[in-house]
Amino acid sequence: MTPRSPTARRFGHLVGAYGLLVLAVLLFLAFSLVLPGTFPTLDNVSAVLSNQSIPALLALGATIPIATGRFDLSIGYGIGLAHVMTMQLVVTERWPWQAACLVVLLGGAAVGALNGAVVECARIDSFIATLGTGSVMYAVTGWVTEGARIVPGPHGLPPAFTDLYDSRFLGLPVSACYVLALTAVLWVLLERLPLGRYLYVIGSNPRAAELVGIPTRRYVVLAFAGSGLVVGAAGVLLAAQQEIGNPSVGMDYLLPAFVGALLGSTAIRPGRANAAGTLVAVTVLAVGLAGIGQLGAQFWVTPLFNGATLLVAVGLAGYTARRRTRRRRTGATA
Repeated sequence: MTPRSPTARRFGHLVGAYGLLVLAVLLFLAFSLVLPGTFPTLDNVSAVLSNQSIPALLALGATIPIATGRFDLSIGYGIGLAHVMTMQLVVTERWPWQAACLVVLLGGAAVGALNGAVVECARIDSFIATLGTGSVMYAVTGWVTEGARIVPGPHGLPPAFTDLYDSRFLGLPVSACYVLALTAVLWVLLERLPLGRYLYVIGSNPRAAELVGIPTRRYVVLAFAGSGLVVGAAGVLLAAQQEIGNPSVGMDYLLPAFVGALLGSTAIRPGRANAAGTLVAVTVLAVGLAGIGQLGAQFWVTPLFNGATLLVAVGLAGYTARRRTRRRRTGATA
């Protein structure tokens, strides 16, 4: 096989790393040309940023265990339980909203750590383990609410609590600022600190991680705990957004979160889950769904779009990983 020239290799790298970002820009321009009166407006951009902030947070949370080669399918059930518990503590138990939010965040981290312990200590595949724990979370959600919605009284929720979602910061919806802040934190953790290198080694070669002395179980549990913490935060925001406790909400967020996380592994740092790539992938999904919605697409188009994109994301992620493996083997034998 004739080796490619350096220029061709560099071009291929740029397309692989930044092609998804270019696609987001092209989609925005295309919908702006088709819908010039409604799509490229500040109100629309603000609405898209606000509406997609919670799915974006979940996608970033799912990225953490994916870096270790594990998957947390409980995040859909987890956000449902977190938002219901927030409403239960604030509305029914009359806790101060600050204390309720803190308890939900810590509870999310604890549930995530439990997921990691089940996966690592019981040696159960992460798909099966987190699906089982997620079902338990759904049962707890039903038990807490008795299948009914939690509705605030005539005075509603504390304004400071709802401002967690409704307020603005530097002209942007504050929920979008949370997404940017979390992306920056995860980028530092995964790309610039030893923790991230350990997680990536565990995900790419668990046997090698053990041989070099990385405590695999500890870091996998930490990864799941981090994911659970993010899920808890997303649940708090969902409660502030909806201002009602709905026991059936949650699973609608699972597919978009995994689409964003898996598709993100094909961008910026192709071949591995990364925060910046996840943010780019969520942007592509947000622009695409907003444009489709404004074109008057029927309700079934959204799950079709998410499902088809998930299949493409998994295929691209697998192809990128196999390509990196072949490149390493070729370099080793050269």
